[in-house]
Amino acid sequence: MGKTLLAVFLGLGMVLAGASGSYALQAGGVETGDLETGSVVGQPFKELTVDASFFAVEIGNVKTWYPPMTVIDFKSRPGAPVLLKVTNNATAEHGFQLGAAVNQAAPTVLHTKIVLKPGETQYIGIPTSDLFYAAGSVLEYRCHLHPAHVGGKLLMLK
Repeated sequence: MGKTLLAVFLGLGMVLAGASGSYALQAGGVETGDLETGSVVGQPFKELTVDASFFAVEIGNVKTWYPPMTVIDFKSRPGAPVLLKVTNNATAEHGFQLGAAVNQAAPTVLHTKIVLKPGETQYIGIPTSDLFYAAGSVLEYRCHLHPAHVGGKLLMLK
């Protein structure tokens, strides 16, 4: 009886522990939109501070997302959602894919894709809790429409 009860408790613990992963991105997940109408976890984008800006640029024959490395220091930043500004300064349509693991499709992985027309700007809002839970400390960004284009990394100091 003791071993059976222990097995039930251990099994219950395993079920509960296993279920916790399914609650990733429950604070609201990634939201995209424009500055005037976009919001994340009830906070309008226009009321948030932009934490980082990314630009699709063409330098000679190279098409890239600039800057190639961005750092956000969360040690001195308030706990408000993260707001990223993404602008296409190139002459053609470009994609912006942001994710913790580009090739991983688990529901707990932070992953978003947007497509921007030339001159277009969009914003990406991410609850801080979702970002830390699902992303680790490095996010990668790239153009998912043109795999040969140069991407970059977003490093989060926690």
